[in-house]
Amino acid sequence: MDSPAPPEKVVVLLKATGDAPILKQSKFKVLKSESFVFISEFLRKNLKIDSVFLYLNSSFSPSLDELIGTLHEAYNVDGKLIVNYSTTPAWG
Repeated sequence: MDSPAPPEKVVVLLKATGDAPILKQSKFKVLKSESFVFISEFLRKNLKIDSVFLYLNSSFSPSLDELIGTLHEAYNVDGKLIVNYSTTPAWG
């Protein structure tokens, strides 16, 4: 009997921007099937803040319902999805 394939994950690299607190661990793996809102919720919980602004490629904010896997396919840099985060609007 074949075992099911392990869930596919992608590497996400979180970069603080402006006065945003820096995470102790900024690189981790996320399921491709997760929505981008997962990263927002993760940051708000770990940084203990009410709101966070997220950007890809230091330029635009994707929709929170976009899938991590889709964003990774389109915007990865050296195999990582780089997400900048800040406590105030930073770009675009």
